[in-house]
Amino acid sequence: MRYIKHILILIVTATLFSCGFYSLSGTNIKDDVKSFQVNYFQNTAAQIEPGVDRDFTIALQDLIQNQTNLELVNSNGDLVYEGEITKYRISPTTATANNTAAQNRITVAIRVRFYNKKAEDDDFEQTFSFFYDYEGSSLLTGSVKDSALDEIFERITQDIFNASLAKW
Repeated sequence: MRYIKHILILIVTATLFSCGFYSLSGTNIKDDVKSFQVNYFQNTAAQIEPGVDRDFTIALQDLIQNQTNLELVNSNGDLVYEGEITKYRISPTTATANNTAAQNRITVAIRVRFYNKKAEDDDFEQTFSFFYDYEGSSLLTGSVKDSALDEIFERITQDIFNASLAKW
């Protein structure tokens, strides 16, 4: 009986102390990191779609705010994200017998520079990209464009988050 009591105390203690180092979002943010800043991502791609740069910048800010308790600041952030949109391309992926596109693909690539002022070993520069396929008979406008960019930005921002804060 005495051994069982000691084992239970040991298990409860180990459980309580191990929870203090785990984050439900999977982040690996040190306690001294309090703020982040996302600088405007310029669109330097050969094909420019108006508003994509603004929408991506906001999408990255929103994701980090929603998945961490860090404060968004305009300057002097502990974590800094900057870069540019380097590719925005629409291309056919499959063709029909009539030599028309059966399916098109939009591809977006974003070059990111990440700086961690509290741990410079975490700094990196990397390109993230993703694509979205849509029917060749559809134009990339309105809801088709919105759906495509929403999916692409969701994937790219999550990849950036994982590389910078979750260390996946």
